[in-house]
Amino acid sequence: MNKNWKPETMISHFAEDRQKYEGAVVPPIFQNTLFTFENWEAIDAAFDDRINTAIYSRGKNPGVDIVEKKLAQFAGGEKARLFASGMAAITAAVMHCISAGDHIIAIKNIYGPANNLISVYLKKKMGVETTFVSGNDVEEFRNAIKPNTKLIYLESPSSAIFSIQDIKSICILAKSRDIKTIIDNTWASPVFQKPLEMGVDLEIHSCSKYIGGHSDVVAGLIVGSAKEIDSIIVNEFELLGGKIAPIEAWLLMRSLRTLPLRMKAHQENAIKVAEFLEAHAKVAVVNYPGLQSFPQHQLAKKQMSGYSGLMSFKLKASDLSQIKTFFNSLQIFKIGVSWGGHESLIYAPAISYLKELSPEQFDRLGISLGDMRISVGLENADDLIGDLSLALNTIK
Repeated sequence: MNKNWKPETMISHFAEDRQKYEGAVVPPIFQNTLFTFENWEAIDAAFDDRINTAIYSRGKNPGVDIVEKKLAQFAGGEKARLFASGMAAITAAVMHCISAGDHIIAIKNIYGPANNLISVYLKKKMGVETTFVSGNDVEEFRNAIKPNTKLIYLESPSSAIFSIQDIKSICILAKSRDIKTIIDNTWASPVFQKPLEMGVDLEIHSCSKYIGGHSDVVAGLIVGSAKEIDSIIVNEFELLGGKIAPIEAWLLMRSLRTLPLRMKAHQENAIKVAEFLEAHAKVAVVNYPGLQSFPQHQLAKKQMSGYSGLMSFKLKASDLSQIKTFFNSLQIFKIGVSWGGHESLIYAPAISYLKELSPEQFDRLGISLGDMRISVGLENADDLIGDLSLALNTIK
């Protein structure tokens, strides 16, 4: 690969040996469970390097391998491993970094199931303790460190309120105390944020979001050093069995070819929608790092090269019936729990958070019934604004 290639060119061609597949412009799907060998010596040698050899598709699959190499290169890591879901990737990454009785520091507003994993499941099963911080000040992390702290878990921007953490400063602190760092970088995607370059040990993505981009794939990703990823492959990945299917990896390869273009379009639409909402009389506040009024906008500009299409806003309404009327009046914005696809979606985080989290956990998030999360898709921005305007006019 030419080292001077820009990301759009690299993501289309890197790791593809087209002559190996008779010049096919799109690599084939290796829809098979196992790979055979000529003799005893060949399969014996394969087991000596089973991380890098195709033996059984739960381990290495040539089609999946192409996508992993593309994603590792794009994110600035040495190696990547795809998983069956974002939560499979999160679980594997966290389990890789901790042992029974360890301590985790995490920001408050992380993805709900990830919150449950580290604060409930691991506490019950392994005696792992978690300290939650806002993440707005590096000193919070410093003050939270204990002798048994082994992991700092970040999500920047965070869920629901999209707060930003000073990634580089936190990583410097973590490395000085021999603490691992994980970041969920799904919001920005590798297009707009490169946490590994800032010192993060493991970068996680829900590929169901922007990397997939078409709302037709559920997948997860971990990117990091070859040493870290190889250890995850032979331990958490192999033992937990969270493999991705060949067809889903192939669909991700399809999506990667348009990822930089899609992210630019999501950003352009989202900024227009955010500015409209910020100026609307029925909206109390808009949480979107791309707005100049966002409290951490300067830090966002420093750490990211752009902004995605996910944001939240608070309605100037507390009556549930009015909130539901607004919610149900939208036509283009469909109601759905995910985000990052081509289509625009709306969701009220309180609906699932009240079911996934305890009242104490929910209170810590600082969200209310009037908080709306929208994923701004690839439709015409004026149409999206018109849809929101009509729905907002239903609020008295």
